[in-house]
Amino acid sequence: MKTAPTAQSTLSRRSFLKASLATAAGTIFFPYIARSNPLGANNRVRMALIGCGSIMGGHHGWAQSHPMIDLVAVCDVKTSKRNTALAKLKQKNPEAVGYVDYGDIMARSDIDAVIIGTPDHWHAAISIDAMRVGKDVYVEKPMALTLDEAAAMVAAEKRYARILQVGSMQRSDPGFRQAVEIVRNGWIGEITEIHVDFKSDFPPVRLLPEEPVPADIDYERWLGPAPWMPYNELRVFGSAGGGWRIFWDYGSRKNGDWGAHHFDIVQWALNMDGNGPVLFVPKGFEGSPYQYHQYANGLKVTASKGGGPANGTMIRFVGKDGEVKVSRSGIETTPAGLSSRVASSSEFIAYRSSDHRQNWLDSIISRRPPICPATVGARTFDVCGLAGIAERLNRPIRWNPEKREITGDPEASRFADYTRRAGYQLPV
Repeated sequence: MKTAPTAQSTLSRRSFLKASLATAAGTIFFPYIARSNPLGANNRVRMALIGCGSIMGGHHGWAQSHPMIDLVAVCDVKTSKRNTALAKLKQKNPEAVGYVDYGDIMARSDIDAVIIGTPDHWHAAISIDAMRVGKDVYVEKPMALTLDEAAAMVAAEKRYARILQVGSMQRSDPGFRQAVEIVRNGWIGEITEIHVDFKSDFPPVRLLPEEPVPADIDYERWLGPAPWMPYNELRVFGSAGGGWRIFWDYGSRKNGDWGAHHFDIVQWALNMDGNGPVLFVPKGFEGSPYQYHQYANGLKVTASKGGGPANGTMIRFVGKDGEVKVSRSGIETTPAGLSSRVASSSEFIAYRSSDHRQNWLDSIISRRPPICPATVGARTFDVCGLAGIAERLNRPIRWNPEKREITGDPEASRFADYTRRAGYQLPV
C-alpha cells in the first residue's frame, strides 16, 4: 500500500491537475492511435462490468447481447449481486468469471474495456486504473466525487490515450440535441433564463446506528478511499431515491444525480464544454427560493427540486424570441416549428449520437472521441461539485473556470478533494 501524500505533494499534484485540465479547455484532445486491428483477436471487444447494481442492468443486457462484444467478467463487492450477474452471464458464456476485487480485472490483459457502475466515490480510481493498464472506459455519471478527481481523469485520458465515455446519456437523446441546436443557433434569441428540475430532494443526511457487517458484503472494499464509518444497510443501499447518494462521502446528492444530466445539457447548449460558471449560490441564501449558478455574462441557471420555474420539464431555456422545454419524453418549443427545424450547413450542428453506449463502442473501434469524453464530463462535474460545496457551506462560492480554482475562499477550496484512507490513494 502507498503511504499518504504529504501536504506539499498534494498541492503540487493539484497544481498539475489544474494545469492539465486548463490546457484541455475548449478542446477534445485524443491522439489518433493507428491500429491494424482495433478489436480483439476474434474481431470483438472483450469487456467486463464493475459494479452490479441496478444501473448496471441495462449495460449488462446491452453488452451481453451485442454481436461485437464478448462479456467475460463481472465484479462486485456484494456476493449476491455478483453471483446474480455472473449467473446471467454464464447463460451465454460459461467461462465467465466473477471477482470481488476490481484489480483482478485490471490484471487481465485480454480485457479491452470496462463499464463502471459503482458508487461515485470509486469512479475516478477505477477509471484511472483501467486507462493506466490500457483499457477503455464507460463510467456512469457523475464521473467523479471531487473536483481534483475529475481533473485527474482528464489527465489520465490524455496521458494514456484511452477512450472514456461519461454516462451522460442525454447527449445521445434527439430531443436534447435539438434543444442544444435551437439555443446554439439563436433561434429563440438571446437566452435570458435557464431552469432545471431535480424532481424532488433526497432525505437529509443523518447519523446511522452501527449494524453487524453481513457476510454478503466486503464492506472494507465498499468503503475504499472514503472515511471509515460503521456499517449500516442504509449506508450501502443503492436507490434512485437516495441510498448511498444521500451521503457526501459517496455521492453529491441531487447535484451529482440529476444535475449531472441537466447541467451537462446546459453546458453544451451554452458552448461551455471548455468553460463554466463563475458563481454558485445555495437555496435560501439571502432569501433565494432556488439554488443557482451564474456565468460571467450574468446568465443564471436555477435548479428546483420539484416544480419551480422549470414548469415540470427537465430543462427550460427562455430566450427573447421564444422558449424551449425539453425532457426525456420530448421537446416543446415556442414558436412550435422549432422542434423540427433542421440546421443548415452554415449553422451549428451538434455531434450526432443516437445511442450512448454504441457511440462509445464506435469510438473504441475508430479511436475517435466519443460524445462525452473526460474533458467534457469534467466541466459538467465542476458545476455539480461546486453547487454541492455551496450547499454544504450554505453560502456562495466563486470560481475561476479558466484556472479551475475556487477564488478567495480557503475553506471552500479544501472541498476540492479529501484525505483518502491509507492504501486507497488516487492512482496516476
